[in-house]
Formats: sequence, C-alpha cells, structure tokens
Amino acid sequence: MEKIGFIEIRITGSKGNLDLSPDNYDIREIITILENAENLLYPGDKRDRPNISYKIEAGSVKHILKTSIQYIIGFNAIIGQVSQVQNIDFLDLGTAKAFENIQDIATKRNYVFSIKTSLDNTNEVRVDKTTRYYRTEAIWADAEFYFYGKVTNAGGKDKANIHVFTEELGTIRIQTPISFLEQYDENLLYKTFGIRATGKQHSETGEIDTSTLRFIELVDYQPKYDEIYLKALREKAKKSWLGSIDPDKWLNEIRGGYDA
Repeated sequence: MEKIGFIEIRITGSKGNLDLSPDNYDIREIITILENAENLLYPGDKRDRPNISYKIEAGSVKHILKTSIQYIIGFNAIIGQVSQVQNIDFLDLGTAKAFENIQDIATKRNYVFSIKTSLDNTNEVRVDKTTRYYRTEAIWADAEFYFYGKVTNAGGKDKANIHVFTEELGTIRIQTPISFLEQYDENLLYKTFGIRATGKQHSETGEIDTSTLRFIELVDYQPKYDEIYLKALREKAKKSWLGSIDPDKWLNEIRGGYDA
C-alpha cells in the first residue's frame, strides 16, 4: 500500500470582528486554496498525478491535503529552501505562481499563512503582508515566439483565446483579439498553423510563461517534403563549392593525412 503524507496550510486572520474559522470561511476561498495547493505539489502535467484528498479543520482554518509521501518529501525540501532564501525565483513556474497567489491573498486580506508538512522536523514557510514572495521581474523578459501546431479551440465570450496543440509544450492558450476571430473567414479548428505571439521568457532557463502569451499574427504553415526543391538545392551546391572538391583529397585531409 502506498505511503501517504500531507501538507498543512494554516490561515489565521479575521472576518470583520470575528476570528477566521471554518464557519465563516467562504467556499470560493477554499476553491482558490485547493487550486494553488495542487500547483504547489504538482506544478507540471497533472494528468497522471497521484490522488489528493482534502479536509478542513479548525484552528483558525487548516487545509489538510493528503497525497503520496514521495511528493510530500519533495515539497518539504522546497518550503525549506523558500524559507531559507526568502525567494521563489528558483522554483518551477507553476509552484512560483502558487506562492505569488498566496502572497496576494495574505496582502489583500491581512491573512497569515503557515505552510508545513506531516514529516517529523518539517520545514515551514510563513507568508503574510510583510513578506514578498514574487518572482524577480528582471528574470522574466518580453520575448517573441513562433508556435506550430493544430488549433483545437478558438473563441471566448469576453476574452478570446486560440488553443494550439504543440509537440514541445502540449496544448497552449494564446490570448487573441476578438476582432481577429470575427474577421477570419475560414474555420481554424483542427488545422495546422504557425502562430506568432509575444510573452514572458525566463532569461536564464528559457522557460516560457504560457499564461502571458498574446497573439500577433497567424502564419500559414504547410509542412511537406518537396523532392523537387531539395534536388534543386543539391544541384546548386554541386555547381558552386561542392563541384570543385576532390572527394578523396577532402577525405584524406579530414583524416589528418593518414590512410584508414
């Protein structure tokens, strides 16, 4: 049987004149914590993640999230490092954003968060209105990208997006002007395109913040093997620099003047 551990996110604060408790803690706040807790534990692809169970307890408000002990051990190391360096620039994008969201809640609602695990001698990180758990802006620079893939969704009532399935990043969502989608005559769905977009990129790791992607233009993309075109390139090369090369002499030079 798989061993289970848990993380505890304890929140202290008040609602008006009342101390914070499960009885006055709104369901929308619970949903927000659950979304961020999932990203703290599993910042990447969540399709194959282990089960996470949940309960809320008194003691102000305690969120208890149980999952595989393997991930609890890893998360304990993360909060230990965050607490030590007071910085989240080293974290995966999903985990860093979760910390930023918790920091926003602490600042806006004057809550105090205590995050720890079920491990003996657990590490602990505290987030309140005096802490500054935000990524360094200088590390995330504006950049321009070309994405190639199949459009799987396009549209939106207020904020329009194009969803593109790419081999490198999976499905990405690109914010797109409604005016472009209104004027585009053809059906985009399930066709392969190139999309030029802007967004934020980590200046050290090259990681792309896919939540910041914004549409610039659509590029018609028809990948195909063109034998005639490739043959013409080969002939052109032969007539120029390749035509003047003696293959035996060239091979001998590559070998350093020695016969194999």
